[in-house]
Amino acid sequence: MIGSVVFDVGETLVDDTREWWAWADWLGVPPHTMSALVGAVTVQGRDNADALRLIRPGLDLAAERRARVAAGVGEQITEADLYSDVRPALAELRDRGLWVGVAGNQTARAGGLLRGLGLPADAVATSQEWGVAKPDPAFFARVTEWAPGAPGEILYVGDHPANDIGPAKAAGLRTALVRRGPWGHLWADEPAGRAADWLIDGLTELPALLA
Repeated sequence: MIGSVVFDVGETLVDDTREWWAWADWLGVPPHTMSALVGAVTVQGRDNADALRLIRPGLDLAAERRARVAAGVGEQITEADLYSDVRPALAELRDRGLWVGVAGNQTARAGGLLRGLGLPADAVATSQEWGVAKPDPAFFARVTEWAPGAPGEILYVGDHPANDIGPAKAAGLRTALVRRGPWGHLWADEPAGRAADWLIDGLTELPALLA
């Protein structure tokens, strides 16, 4: 029985459109160029940060993030960036007695922004805060230490088969792939996506699935 549900962040809870548009503006390219490059690296199975490096070869992502913050245009996560099903789904899971966590490949700044939204979650953590990022098995080892229950009693929900589903299953967790965002849509019907325990079109499907 599932006792804990842990959610990825980007394109699972948060619509990344505004952040990608901010990067396009920062790097001086039109938004449609950024979208096309994100699509290209997605199809190639590459890290999404490679889209930025195609625009500016050799880009140091950490340094650019610091520069954006210094310029007053650092990453933002507001209520408007949350998918509409986030609050009702997380709230219902907690009402049903499940422990709810949020843990994804995000900066410490993003962690603070997420906690500031007051989500109906028991805990929020990011890869930068933990010092390890997906798909490293150590990230999911940390999840199993962090969330209550044995690995098989923890569900990890994400949109990315390679970063979320595969390594979470390898760690013994149950998995759900949400069909949204570039990765979720592209890979949902491929073997990597079908490897998930559940394929969902929205987060509000989860409470009934886990009942």
